[in-house]
Amino acid sequence: MGFGTFDGLHPGHMSFLRQLKELGDEVYIVVARDRNVKKFKGKNPKMSERERVKEIEDTRIADKVLLGHATNLYYWINTFQPHVIGLGYDQKANIEELKEKFPLIEIRVLSPFEPETYKSSLLN
Repeated sequence: MGFGTFDGLHPGHMSFLRQLKELGDEVYIVVARDRNVKKFKGKNPKMSERERVKEIEDTRIADKVLLGHATNLYYWINTFQPHVIGLGYDQKANIEELKEKFPLIEIRVLSPFEPETYKSSLLN
């Protein structure tokens, strides 16, 4: 399972998705809600949540593309109980908190792909 905003799919995102695919039999991607992007990043995404979901679906890498829960950030983890959660190298997730809440789930930080070129904050 992986998480992200995916506001304008770029080669770094594609690398992230391919790395997730290598971690298990099924890939579930949770796309951040517009309101949560605003809350955590301090700005609205360029693309709507529905557009961002469609872009991920169109890659055909993920088995399921889910829209994040509006208030419960752990909803999809609790629902699907994935074996592995893949985090982007620059995601601001509290890894220790995740390990404490979900001790049976492996937490992996994935490798960057040309971060000096393909980083959403640079591209947006």
